[in-house]
Parts: sequence; C-alpha cells; structure tokens
Amino acid sequence: MRRVLVTGGAGFLGSHLCEFLLEAGHHVICADNFSTGLERNISHLRDFETFSVIRHDVVDPIDLEIDEIYNLACPASPPHYQADPIRTMRTSVLGALNMLDLAHRRCAKIFQASTSEVYGDPHVHPQPESYLGNVNTTGPRACYDEGKRSAETLFFDYQRCHDLRIKIVRIFNTYGPHMRPDDGRVVSNFIVQALTGKDITIYGDGSQTRSFCYVDDLIRGFHWMMDTGDEVTGPINLGNPGEFTIAELASMVIDLTGSRSRIVQMPLPADDPRQRRPDITQAEKQLGWRPNTALRDGLGRTIAYFDKVLSTEGALPVRRVA
Repeated sequence: MRRVLVTGGAGFLGSHLCEFLLEAGHHVICADNFSTGLERNISHLRDFETFSVIRHDVVDPIDLEIDEIYNLACPASPPHYQADPIRTMRTSVLGALNMLDLAHRRCAKIFQASTSEVYGDPHVHPQPESYLGNVNTTGPRACYDEGKRSAETLFFDYQRCHDLRIKIVRIFNTYGPHMRPDDGRVVSNFIVQALTGKDITIYGDGSQTRSFCYVDDLIRGFHWMMDTGDEVTGPINLGNPGEFTIAELASMVIDLTGSRSRIVQMPLPADDPRQRRPDITQAEKQLGWRPNTALRDGLGRTIAYFDKVLSTEGALPVRRVA
C-alpha cells in the first residue's frame, strides 16, 4: 500500500484518479480547496477507510508523509482559469513549487498534470512532444498556458538539481462524468444545452478540430505513467488521436440526446486553437497505452451522468425531449 497525495482530488480528473487508486489498494489523501472541485465527486469515496480529505490550497506549503504525489490542482476550463488569472498562475507555479518541495523532503515520486495548451495554437499537426508550441504569452489564456509551461520547467529543474523522480503528462481534451455543468468546456456545454433545450453555441464556424479522450482511458494512462521506471520522465501526450470538428461534436450530441436544440454561431474567442490532436507515439512506445473508448460510447455515458445531475438540481424542463 502506497500513501498517495492527489491535489485537486475533488475535481473532474482528480476524483476519478482517487477512486482508481483506492480500488488498487492504496491509501489516498485528497487535497482540494474546493474552488472548482465538488464534494459530490468524492462523497462515495468516504466509505473507504484508506481515504482522507484535506481542505488545502496548494499555493500554501504542506507537509505530509507520502510516497507519491499526483499534482492536478488548477482550474482547467477557460471561464474558471480566466476568472482570476493571477490566482491561476500562482496555483500553477507556487503549487508546483510546494509539491516539488514536499516530494524532495519525503523522497517521493511526483506526477504533474500538464496540458496540451502548452502547444498554443499549433503550427504542427498533430502535436508531438518535441514541438515547442505557439503560445501568446500576453493573451487571456496565457495565465493557464504559461503557468503549466513554467511548472514543467520547475519539474525538470528539480530533477536536475535534486535527482527528483518526476513524471509529466500533457493532457488533451478529456470528458466524462464528474465534469461540472458550468465548467464552460465544449462537451459539457453542448450536453447541458441539448438536455435543457437551449441553443447549442458554436464559437466560430465549427470547423476547428479537437480530439476527445474519455476519462477512464486517461486515468489508466496516469497510472501506467506513474509506474514506469525513473528513466521515463515525459512529457508524454495523453489523449485520443481521433479528430472531430466542433460542428460534428454538436451534431453527435443532438443525435444522442434526441434534442431539438438549434446550432447557433458566436464569435471565436481570442487565441482559440484551430486544431488540436495529439501524437501519442511516445505513449504507445513507453507506456503501451492508447485510448479504447469510442466518442459515441463515452458521450452516451457522459450524457447519462449530466441527465442525472441536472434532474437532481431541478435544471431540466418539466417536459424534456427524450
């Protein structure tokens, strides 16, 4: 049994990771300040005797007896990380520093959840880990993009200076249960709009592309990455290489929900990438990992989750289109 700290453990990805680790037999400490994480994401885990929760913000130091750290703490959707961009940067940079210091003190292995946003609006497609990116350092998304890039730098500096055991993955668009209905990401936006009979809003003409990875596939990749030898540090892309336009995603959600929502176009946000697709060659070679959940299947499970959440919250109309 390992003692594992998961920062951001009540969030979308963190809660799934906590559950995975508990079922694998580990003692899990979930640390979250609940700024975007939700109690309902982890309420079913409190029955595990090996699960504990600490209300903590990673911008403040902490000392715990742990063997491994998964650093997932940071708002990940544009509306949330842009709401307080200075705090977002502090979370990415100071949070990384504090977790690296903790790992150094405890001789622990540490995992960083980085992001495909480090590639910015890419000029190379699909994006391999060797691509250095095309990021606007002063734009509205920079607090997140540059914060994550800085965290990667710190991880490698700690490895070089302190021989720390580090693991870095770059996460591409991921979806599934435990997403917040108001998180502002495209999958949750479309599903909530379709279920509530509202217009589905596409930013731009819908021709921009994304790759969508189901959460269970991603968490499996996290675990396999953490269990590699010390020579495997990353960064390694984790995501689904299947590529869809935003318009295709909207049509699929309408079809799966049976909604009569209209598709309407809105202006494209600043620095919104035109293309996003991972090159997962390194994940296949070094981890033996690739996703296996088809988009329609994953969307079906995610729609069922949102249907239950919205029904509980009274957010669905009395007579829904089934």
